[in-house]
Amino acid sequence: MLLSFVLIALCAGVALATQAAINSQLAGALTGQPAVAALISFATGTLVLLLICIWKTDLFGALQQVPKQPLWKLIGGPLGALVVFTTIFLAPKMGVTNMLFFIIVGQLVAAAIIDHFGLIGMPARPVQLWQIIGFIVIACGLTLFFFGKKIFG
Repeated sequence: MLLSFVLIALCAGVALATQAAINSQLAGALTGQPAVAALISFATGTLVLLLICIWKTDLFGALQQVPKQPLWKLIGGPLGALVVFTTIFLAPKMGVTNMLFFIIVGQLVAAAIIDHFGLIGMPARPVQLWQIIGFIVIACGLTLFFFGKKIFG
């Protein structure tokens, strides 16, 4: 695995945590409206992506291919919107750390299933023993994180 890919993924994790905190503050400033904050977040993000696509891609050539795609390939945007809304809604209620722990667990479980079975057109990458051990370590870490004070308190 290339170090640059790992660094990009780590930066994406930093961005997700930061985005949740920023968008939660935006929602609070908008009379506690997480859906409006998510809409503004997506609108400003869409503007940035539009500018990047105009600058770096064949945007109009790619857009001509959209009507030819099955609808399931267009679900990514609504799923992203749901994730952003969820983070805005949950971050002030659970805290960013607690929320992201559960999001990451959900991501890891779904990713392992997708990889193992090669779902959604992804190449099959069967789950290995070390990955299962890693999940167990994560579960132990989560138990310590959430209940360590009660267990060892």
